[in-house]
Amino acid sequence: MKSTSMINPIFLLLLLSSLTVCSARGKNKNPFTPEAFLIRYWDNKITNNSPKPHFLLSKASPLTAVETATFAKLAADNTLSAHLPHFCSAARLLCYSKPLPFSSERTSRDAKFAVYNNRNFSDYGTSQIGGLHSFKNYSDNQRENVPQNDFRQYSKASTNHSEDFISYGSFGNAIKDTFHSYGSGAITGTSSYKNYAEPVNGSDDLEFASYSDDARKRTQSFVGYTENGNGGEQSFAGYGKRGNETENSFQNYGTSSNPTLTGFTSYGEDGVRANDTFKNYANHGNNPTNTFENYGDGGDSAVDRFDTYRVESNGGSDYFQNYGKGSNGADVDFTGYDKSDNSNSDKFIGYGKGGEKQRFGFSGYRVNSSFAEYAKQGVKTFTNYKNESFSGIMVKKWVEEGKFFREFMLKEGTVMAMPDIRDKMPERSFLPRVILSKLPFTVNGVNRVFGVGVGSSLEKIVMDSVSECERAPSQGETKRCVGSIEDMVDFATGVLGSNVVVRTTENVNGSKGNVMVGRVNGIHGGRVTESVSCHQSLFPYLLYYCHSVPKVRVYEADLLDPKSKAKINRGVAICHLDTSAWSPSHGAFLALGSGPGQIEVCHWIFENDMTWSIGD
Repeated sequence: MKSTSMINPIFLLLLLSSLTVCSARGKNKNPFTPEAFLIRYWDNKITNNSPKPHFLLSKASPLTAVETATFAKLAADNTLSAHLPHFCSAARLLCYSKPLPFSSERTSRDAKFAVYNNRNFSDYGTSQIGGLHSFKNYSDNQRENVPQNDFRQYSKASTNHSEDFISYGSFGNAIKDTFHSYGSGAITGTSSYKNYAEPVNGSDDLEFASYSDDARKRTQSFVGYTENGNGGEQSFAGYGKRGNETENSFQNYGTSSNPTLTGFTSYGEDGVRANDTFKNYANHGNNPTNTFENYGDGGDSAVDRFDTYRVESNGGSDYFQNYGKGSNGADVDFTGYDKSDNSNSDKFIGYGKGGEKQRFGFSGYRVNSSFAEYAKQGVKTFTNYKNESFSGIMVKKWVEEGKFFREFMLKEGTVMAMPDIRDKMPERSFLPRVILSKLPFTVNGVNRVFGVGVGSSLEKIVMDSVSECERAPSQGETKRCVGSIEDMVDFATGVLGSNVVVRTTENVNGSKGNVMVGRVNGIHGGRVTESVSCHQSLFPYLLYYCHSVPKVRVYEADLLDPKSKAKINRGVAICHLDTSAWSPSHGAFLALGSGPGQIEVCHWIFENDMTWSIGD
């Protein structure tokens, strides 16, 4: 007789998955699903009778018992990547998708594309005369994962053709959009981008290659481009090169974005009577980096305007190489350029070198700057220019109003600003521990299993998350990254003991507005305690960065509409009583004043973040 140990484990689990138990309501439930296992694990590790939190259990893996066993076996055999599409779909993960084949579709009539995403347009609108193509809410999906859109030779050699991109790529996650030879050789016509990629999350790659090259009398407008973005990289290569009487406008470009990298290469090079305007470009940004290489090089009678460029930004650097070099009759004006109070670094190399009849104006410009080989010919005007650093003076506007507040504000009747607490990350699920334990947690390993392309947006995301998880803990901190709820439970109970409760803010009502504080309840009797906070990381599966937080007070508070006094939310707030180890440049001190160790700092728990504390 064969022993049961010789039975194929997949067959055994298939057999077990057909068994069911009856609940009190008479519904059939499989006891071997990841969720059923999690509930038994929870009851074994947590000793109180508090209700199990739906907001956390809803993030458990949706895999069936059969799928869990199958994928665990594939992971153990290092063959899971061969079944990636099925795995990602069944487990509800963030995975990289291969680009779709190019569309050869052409049309001679007006076209409207509403609620589109993940499309490649090749030779679309080529040689078209007149007409309008409208892309409204294209790739606009708060939960869209790694959307990829490619416009190749779009509207090339067209005449008086117009394109309208409204709310393009808004709320995307790790988006990758590419415009190759867009409008190249076009005559007249307009291109309008409104609320393009606003806001986006993660390392978005937006690339405009040979955009509007050799165009004549064509107008391009970018309004609200990547505003309020979180990270990302934009590239404009050969934009408007050899253009004739073209007009380009960037308004509210990258405003209030968080670390962005923008590169303009050969922008307007050899252009004739080009008119470019950058208005409210990268204002209030956090560490923006902008590179202008060969911008307007060899241009004829070009007009370039930088109006309120990077005002009140926090850190960052700009690099202008050969800007306006060899141009004829260029008129360049920097008005309110870089009026920042926090140290930035700008470098102008070969700026206007070899040009004739040029005019450059710098009004209200103050920053650490280097003008190397700056042109000696022509008229240059510097008004209110200060070559000095303001690194000790911080800008409050960098921090969103209401993001941090003082403990005394948590009292009934207080009206206060609520920051944007919405979760902008893609919807994903935890992995069952039986699968997670068999997967590597290195950049190369994750890339291999999840098919992440080299140099892709997702690779940057993986690198950032792994790096943060591998970072050494701060003094007095205990930290761990968890990809399963079981691991999170282990960490929380390991720090706080078995009598724990996890909480989060009930919903997002009141976000980005004013709220009135209603009834306030101090957790653990309002006494000083220790907590464990868990914050999401962007990763293929749901990954949380959890860390211990000593010397805090945790509160629950009813949040009311200030006008109607109706309850709209139940907020969870945490107050850090010891800030002595925080950086002097921490956003809390920018917003509230003071410095490390001098004040306590409170903040709300954002959507899908959470805090664990000892049960009352």
